[in-house]
Amino acid sequence: MLTERQRAIVQSTVPLLESGGEALITHFYTTLLGEHPEVRPLFNMAHQHSGAQPRALAFSVLMYAKHIDRLEALGDLPAQIVNKHVALQVQPEHYPIVGACLLRAIREVLGAEVATDEVIDAWAAAYRQLADILIAAERDVYDRTAAAEGGWRGERAFRVEKKVQESAEITSFYLVPADGGPVMAHLPGQYIGLRVAVDGQEQRRNYSLSAPANGRSLRISVKRETGGKVSNFLHDRVRAGDTLAVFPPAGHFTLQHSERPLVLISGGVGITPTLPMLATALGADRPVTFIHCARDRAVHAFRERIDQLAAEHPLLTRYYCYDRAVPEDEVDAEGYLTEQRLGEWLPASRDVDVYFLGPRPFMRLIKRALKHLGVPERQVRYEFFGPAEALA
Repeated sequence: MLTERQRAIVQSTVPLLESGGEALITHFYTTLLGEHPEVRPLFNMAHQHSGAQPRALAFSVLMYAKHIDRLEALGDLPAQIVNKHVALQVQPEHYPIVGACLLRAIREVLGAEVATDEVIDAWAAAYRQLADILIAAERDVYDRTAAAEGGWRGERAFRVEKKVQESAEITSFYLVPADGGPVMAHLPGQYIGLRVAVDGQEQRRNYSLSAPANGRSLRISVKRETGGKVSNFLHDRVRAGDTLAVFPPAGHFTLQHSERPLVLISGGVGITPTLPMLATALGADRPVTFIHCARDRAVHAFRERIDQLAAEHPLLTRYYCYDRAVPEDEVDAEGYLTEQRLGEWLPASRDVDVYFLGPRPFMRLIKRALKHLGVPERQVRYEFFGPAEALA
């Protein structure tokens, strides 16, 4: 258990983390991934090379250090981490490995004069506290998932029933259990984890579920990423009839029950988790404003389905914005979505629930615009593809 002295020491390192936390975490990852190949499948190397993973972990460590005396101030951050861990099947035995490498990085980057034995001991106690919290929360999720009707623990074999090309970049994979059993009901907005072997190397990835729960199958819709090992493997080498190892649904970015009108805003492949949210809201006769942005018509997935739903449901209003458009595209705006345009498309009353997802620059714009347009911050929810970074 952390002592008051140890809490004070950890908080005293906050300025160092604010100025050099990313360098420290980069050193940590170099050590961890270089010396412990057994944990490499838990990490997306593209996020390592882009710096997204180090930035995200540096942000999480900084927030933990800042609020170590009042962890409730961390808000949704622990739940986001727990769900990412569960979807990748992080286990208790992984934590000591990570902890040892983190403490070593603190010592080696900050130096012995700053990272004294007392500082290292304080951070060791702080890490144990955090690890205990996360392990307990993850164990609870694993247990509840295994006990659910149609649920399972660890990986389960699913057969690819069919592949459907949704756009020039996105393909849907319809997955059914190889054992013929039922499939647990996932919440709108959740994702699953996949474990695949690409050129002899194990890889794990999360993909949003793009269709509502039906008790018999799952659907993911995957964008082909330039240089993406797993996305290109799925697009090019996985065929109908193949089997994939699937981890149970997880995710904190889920549609909450509410009587307020719903606004769904997506950019690019960010449309995928909004689809089951949309279906669920329309099934409950809830007014929905659906806004989607894409580069052009060729990469806009699921447009025909959204148009069909808009024709069938008077409560659904939809808007499309393309970076590049031609007259026959029939879009509502061309170019990047602006705050002014968003304000015109939102319901007149700003007492709405808003969920949004897309590329980070897009999300920064949306978050800032919603605040300026008067949507209550407590009614705004968003999710990240990949590591959870600060959306500043």
